[in-house]
Amino acid sequence: MSLFGALAVLSPWWLAALAGLPIIYWLLRVTPPAPRRLHFPAIRILQDIVPKEETPAQTPLWLLILRLLLAAIVILALAHPLLNPPAQLGAAGGPLLLVVDDGWAAARRWSDRQEAMATLVDRAEREGRPVIVLPTATATTGEAPRASRLMRAVDARALVGAIEPKSWPVDRAAALAALGAMPEIAQAAVVYLADGLDDAAFVPFVERLQRLGEVTVMLDQPGALARLLQPPVSDPGALVLTALRPEATGPAAGFVRATTEDGRLLARADLRWTDGQASAQARIELPAELRNRITRLEIEGDTTAGAVVLLDERWRRRPVGVVSGATTERQQPLLSDSFYVERALQPYNELHTGTLADLLQRELAMIVLSDVGRLGDSERASLETFMRRGGVVMRFAGPRMADGADALVPVQLRTDGGRAFGGAMTWAQPLALTAFTTNSPFAGLEIPGDVRVMRQVLAEPGLDLADRTWARLSDGTPLITADRHGEGWLVLIHTAATPEWSTLPISGLFVEMLQRVVALSQGVGAAGGDQPLPPVATLDGFGRLQPPPASASAVGGGEIAQLRASARNPPGYYGTETARRAVNLANGMAPPRPIREVPPGIARASFGSDRTVDLKPWLLAAAIVLLLVDLVASIVLRGLLPRLRMPSTAALVALALCGALPALAQAPPTLRGAQPQAQQSADPLLNAALTTRLAYVQTGNGEVDQVSRAGLVGLGQVLARRTAVDIGQPIGVDIAEDELSFYPLMYWPITADATRPTPQVIQRVGAFLRGGGLILFDTREAGAFVPSQAAGGSPVALRLREILRPLNLGALVPMPNEHVLTRSFYLLREFPGRWTGGAVWVEQNQDRINDGVSSVIIGANDWAAAWATDGQGRHLYPAVPGGEAQRELAIRFGVNVVMYALTGNYKADQVHIEAIMERLRR
Repeated sequence: MSLFGALAVLSPWWLAALAGLPIIYWLLRVTPPAPRRLHFPAIRILQDIVPKEETPAQTPLWLLILRLLLAAIVILALAHPLLNPPAQLGAAGGPLLLVVDDGWAAARRWSDRQEAMATLVDRAEREGRPVIVLPTATATTGEAPRASRLMRAVDARALVGAIEPKSWPVDRAAALAALGAMPEIAQAAVVYLADGLDDAAFVPFVERLQRLGEVTVMLDQPGALARLLQPPVSDPGALVLTALRPEATGPAAGFVRATTEDGRLLARADLRWTDGQASAQARIELPAELRNRITRLEIEGDTTAGAVVLLDERWRRRPVGVVSGATTERQQPLLSDSFYVERALQPYNELHTGTLADLLQRELAMIVLSDVGRLGDSERASLETFMRRGGVVMRFAGPRMADGADALVPVQLRTDGGRAFGGAMTWAQPLALTAFTTNSPFAGLEIPGDVRVMRQVLAEPGLDLADRTWARLSDGTPLITADRHGEGWLVLIHTAATPEWSTLPISGLFVEMLQRVVALSQGVGAAGGDQPLPPVATLDGFGRLQPPPASASAVGGGEIAQLRASARNPPGYYGTETARRAVNLANGMAPPRPIREVPPGIARASFGSDRTVDLKPWLLAAAIVLLLVDLVASIVLRGLLPRLRMPSTAALVALALCGALPALAQAPPTLRGAQPQAQQSADPLLNAALTTRLAYVQTGNGEVDQVSRAGLVGLGQVLARRTAVDIGQPIGVDIAEDELSFYPLMYWPITADATRPTPQVIQRVGAFLRGGGLILFDTREAGAFVPSQAAGGSPVALRLREILRPLNLGALVPMPNEHVLTRSFYLLREFPGRWTGGAVWVEQNQDRINDGVSSVIIGANDWAAAWATDGQGRHLYPAVPGGEAQRELAIRFGVNVVMYALTGNYKADQVHIEAIMERLRR
């Protein structure tokens, strides 16, 4: 590698090729460009016009400069220049030891690490160093970190390209042991791509690396370290999540997404860190039925396993146990304390009933105590334990509790038996509920107007009574109070669960309130005990659910709550598809800490700090662009690329000699390049002059004109397929107004209602015929036409005679068998159209007029209808009576007519007789 200031060249010997540029210049100068082919129109006057644009004898100077520049750029690209090249890796001659943290925290900026690894391997290749690669995380096979063998850079490039982040933390202690097992190396260039998170093994690990050679530790930019999302905690009406970041400097923001099993987004909550704060909280508030659909929580934009929390049945299943204080009311269920509670919970929850001792043996999310007056000490202790683990205990008041309650209540109760409204012994009326406050889990629920409370157990006033009140009556007294116990709740409804004390149990509000309270519980797992739970799906390093690796093993149901993620037990789902338990990376993990300092003598670098710019791709791209420019320039100089331009002076002279200049003079702005609207009027004239086209006479009858046009279109398609004739789309002409001299052949269908031609029209038609034009007259009648006036005939025949009489044509005779029209392309003996049987009339051969070429062809077989096709090439009209064989003869006749109009008596030359006679003998 040669250095030229801030520019380095990896292959400097390629620069010697620049000395060959003069040779390339000389070769380009002495080699003339390919000659350009010029096509002259078939107009005699243009043969002597000298074109203004001529092919140059030598390559133009600007093209020479372009090609020399292209060659120089290609040479520079092959030399592989670098802008701002990096310094050499360590001491000369030693290997490159590339240490890579490939745990979960490295996934957030994994592309930066891949780019850094590729760059370092490229540098090692340029400096001729072998490479050793050491990942620091346990492999997916469960194998401890192990250093690779000494390898060439090309092999190391494939190895580092296959490294992917894992979904568990790095194991620097195991990587330290791998360094001890590695063969001794000296003067190594050590580059450590760290994930930025500190642990107890970081300092010993880098100090051991220091013994091998110069060490550089590459870290993420500030604020780019991976963040850790912890499992949520249930709160009234919401899930509360905590996100931890390693660095507590500066404000930061983010979002948490809650999604369902199929990836649908249910909620999105803000995460905000202030300066000095390492944790941030987010609340996801959703109705209970939507909360139970959440299976995944993730920090938006953080593609790591640590930014994902999977939810299992502990957050979704809500088994509820119901305990009643009465045991004799089962025969009268409508009077039972638990009947209305069970009816409200049954559609939405897994319901269990029984004694408190039996229910405590089950996995439950909530226990309902309906008017259980006093609990024993052991029962209270069991319920306390149940609530501390995240369960919810809901108690209803009633006659038993009014006579005296135990200590397991959220607030202290009065012992006066409660108060009653609306009875025979009181003037007070039943009370309604007031609107729920915003801090109540029932906030937002609509209170029906018919809900009334007739009796309640009163709470003793206290300093914390207002904070523990979730619902009040219209007089301000508490109706529902609650208190937090560990991870769970104790809820008391100060009225009974039967309609005797209130109408609440028979209202829809009662069902919604119970669902809100059930949602406060943390739920339970579907699988209990210590039975092994096999892995169902696990997270990869980027937080994506994947099939579990072969090394993943089952875990015991009792261990899963405290299980730490590892290669043996990656984060993900365990159990079965229908009963899954989630293992999250944050389980049992300490809050992440950043690497703040590195030991003395160790260099520190950041990802993305390398300012090296590889100029080779840019130079090659510029060379490709210049090559395309050269290609286009060569095509243009050879005349192979059609260029849009206005008619030249030669074209205008030709048009004038053809008699077209008076017509073009009506649109002079177009020929002078004026306004676009003027161009549109002259475009048909220019198109007709510059492109061979067939014409048909517009009769004023829309149906006949459509058949004429469709017939000429179909004939043009046949000509394109079978001959070398290339004609444009046919044009309908008004013989009284339009210029006719552009068209070699004009098809004229005769109609009975056609107007008698004026002398001016006859004069224009005569001029067209004298100028070499050919008219095919078609009466379109299924019968013979006789040009003799004495023959009488149909109105169509009479109209045609009126046209022919003043034209001063030669004698009209039936087409002889030896006429040129019978062999101008195909050899024909009959000339049918849609109809057959009618004679075809031509002018008698007179060599002194038009070289013996007939200027008119007259018939009655409706040829246009036989040729007519639609947009898909299908024929529009049947050929009668011969069918498709007759149509083929009609098409061949049309081809012969066009060839006759274009070549005249060319096939009458005796040079063709031998070939024609040979064909006839076949």
